[in-house]
Amino acid sequence: MTRPNDDAVSQPRELAITGPRPLHGRLRVPGDKGISHRALLFAAIARGTSHITGLAPGDDVERTRRALVALGVEVGDAPDTSNASGGPVGVTVTGNGFDALRAPDGVIDCGNSGTTMRMLVGLLSGRPFVSELTGDVSLRRRPMARVIDPLRTMGAVIDGADGGRLAPLIVHGHPLHGAPMVLATASGQVKTALVLAALQAEGVSEIIEPATSRDHTERLLAALGAPIEVASPTTLRVTPGEPRAFDLAVPGDPSSAAFFVVAALITPGSDIVLEGVSLNPGRLEFVEILRTMGADIEVQPGGEQLGEPFGDLRVRASALVGTSFSPQEGIIDEVPALAVAAAFAAGITEIRDAPELRVKESDRIATVAQELTELGARVEARPDGLVVHGGTLRPGIFKSHGDHRVAMAAAVAANALAGESHVRGWQSVAVSYPAFGDDLAALAAASA
Repeated sequence: MTRPNDDAVSQPRELAITGPRPLHGRLRVPGDKGISHRALLFAAIARGTSHITGLAPGDDVERTRRALVALGVEVGDAPDTSNASGGPVGVTVTGNGFDALRAPDGVIDCGNSGTTMRMLVGLLSGRPFVSELTGDVSLRRRPMARVIDPLRTMGAVIDGADGGRLAPLIVHGHPLHGAPMVLATASGQVKTALVLAALQAEGVSEIIEPATSRDHTERLLAALGAPIEVASPTTLRVTPGEPRAFDLAVPGDPSSAAFFVVAALITPGSDIVLEGVSLNPGRLEFVEILRTMGADIEVQPGGEQLGEPFGDLRVRASALVGTSFSPQEGIIDEVPALAVAAAFAAGITEIRDAPELRVKESDRIATVAQELTELGARVEARPDGLVVHGGTLRPGIFKSHGDHRVAMAAAVAANALAGESHVRGWQSVAVSYPAFGDDLAALAAASA
């Protein structure tokens, strides 16, 4: 099987797109990245063999898989009958509880994956050995205090650059005790890390967030019989225990789907169906925002698996108008796509209360503003968001800034423009969606 890291090498460094290219047909986007990380981690601490299909094919999830193998977990390839593009991955994971994890032989490289690093810190904090976690230059700049500080209240012993605020991180496994933890920032990644630690800790742990965050962890663990209680939309209580082994077909990633949704909306003549997408309510805010802008999007429920609803999205080209919104944590990765929609909309769109955009794979306020300006839009970058003035747009030479979401946003814009555009640094898409360019071209070819 070709691994996502190989996809990164095989990606062109620059993608050329000549538009406009109306989009037609049906597409199953790769599995949800966040659910994929969690499924691997929960299978590793369950007792028995779990079967997971439709894992996200990007390098981020591969980093979590490799880390678990380094920790002694048996992870094997398995047939995957899903129709997702981009090399869908099926695995079997044989776990034997927390106690079966062993010290890695070397440093665990998390690549560009903040999810991998933050969740592993929680997992490893309660294990009786020392682990070191590192990552690429981008990841070593991303904030880690948000997860390290609450773990230390449980007794975790963690060192790192800048007092543990930055990677590399050294986790000195240590017995943990339950504690109340009030988080400064709502984060599904941080919450999951603390849950993984709390499942190993003595006593009751309480995790309190300032706002709601992605709830994939609560849904999956509750369905798997783990001792987790949703006390309120922002409060979890966790006692020691382990989930049971499971079978899961990972639904399609809404974050990936959002870029195709916007591509279809802004390219005249488009009409597409995105199949089997996660319809988790916390992940669909982008649909409602686009509907307020005049988008023709139909949500078609298809069922539920291990607490996660899924279904299809039908999207038709639409005339959009500006709006104002404050993105919740669950759709922060969709903001680059929404910013492109704003550039093609009539009027002004204000994106506010989103300082988290500054500390993603790139400073997405700065990088998105720069690329929208290249597009011909008038953009105001603010400390916590963007103001985008829709207007007459032009093809151009865009840059990914090493950020997969910025690269995909640029490709979506290029697809709708008359003329040839180029996206430089295209290889960054290997982080989450190696086949994005191919799938975009396939939908365009279906209308030819």
